[in-house]
Amino acid sequence: MNYLEAYLNHITFERGLSKLTQNNYTRDIKLLIDASADHLPPLDALKPAHIRQLIAKLHGRGLGGKSIARMLSAWRGFFDYLVKQHQFSSNPCIGMRAPKSAKSLPQALSADQAVQLVDIKSDDLLSLRDHAILELFYSSGLRLAELVGLDFNTLDLANGTITVTGKGNKTRIVPVGSHAVHAIKTWLTARAAISKADQPALFITKQGNRISPRAIQYRLKEWAVKQGINSDVHPHMLRHSFATHVLQSSGDLRAVQEMLGHANISTTQVYTHLDFQHLAKVYDQAHPRAKKK
Repeated sequence: MNYLEAYLNHITFERGLSKLTQNNYTRDIKLLIDASADHLPPLDALKPAHIRQLIAKLHGRGLGGKSIARMLSAWRGFFDYLVKQHQFSSNPCIGMRAPKSAKSLPQALSADQAVQLVDIKSDDLLSLRDHAILELFYSSGLRLAELVGLDFNTLDLANGTITVTGKGNKTRIVPVGSHAVHAIKTWLTARAAISKADQPALFITKQGNRISPRAIQYRLKEWAVKQGINSDVHPHMLRHSFATHVLQSSGDLRAVQEMLGHANISTTQVYTHLDFQHLAKVYDQAHPRAKKK
């Protein structure tokens, strides 16, 4: 029996998980199934010792603690399903923990760099689209998958908001800044010339198809070079920049959590570390007793 296919049907129709989550689960569980077929016992005979062996092997190849923790979560859910639905005797991943890895703070652009990046002056079709994309990334702190999945009917430009579908198919309403609203309105006028009648996507290619995540990543790197930004810019960096700059200005962690769509505030708290770094830098430069002799 194809246990993976059955499980994917379960999480798709019973739990309503997003396409991105399904793809991640497929990749992680397939790795476990391949290992079971290659050098480990069959799935129904796997023991905790075998899972530890596989974790050690992956860690030895350089896979980080975060990635292994994600895999373990996928495997744990998979075996829970197999125990309940297919009479497996036990879940070998229960109580299993990933190796700890060093915490790395997310990279963020300075406020000046972020403004410099998104302030696109070109007025050709793709530039108008890219300007709207970058302004929206920085204005509203969207994830790449969220931005790609936007339909134009999720916009409420009169009130300056957009309805976003995030992780776990959860929707939230986020504010859109005035610069982003203006850029989106300009793009919508240009979009009308290439849009197919049945295409709901907000951001499309010249051929009228929904833009892909890879295309956005590529265009963003191109614009970073054109706009004179030396950092290795990626879409998530604009999300980090949004969160950092809002927190620096407001100090309202709960509001940032809600706008980012974090289920747990502990995920948002990483930005307090970034904010402290900013404050420490200001202190070092400004306080007379902080200056080194």
